Amino acid sequence: MLSITRTRMKMAVVALFLTASCGSQEVGQLPATEPESGVPEIVLELAADGQDLSTVRLLPDDGCYWYEHRGQVETTLLPLRARNGAAICRQAQA
Repeated sequence: MLSITRTRMKMAVVALFLTASCGSQEVGQLPATEPESGVPEIVLELAADGQDLSTVRLLPDDGCYWYEHRGQVETTLLPLRARNGAAICRQAQA
């Protein structure tokens, strides 16, 4: 009986994690124009604290802004996030 309860609990936890990761909204949709040099000021204003804004770049593959996270072992590109946790991306061109 105890193993059935544990199995159900594990299944509930897995279901919770799967459904929590499904919803993602992208905020901070930006116009397709930006200054000749650097990152648009609005991007820097939207960005959450704790990200290295000096390394921000726009990747043309997905139209989103990314920054370099320098860890102890390696440097990794991570999506630039707004204060609510959503990725900051450019508005798609028509």
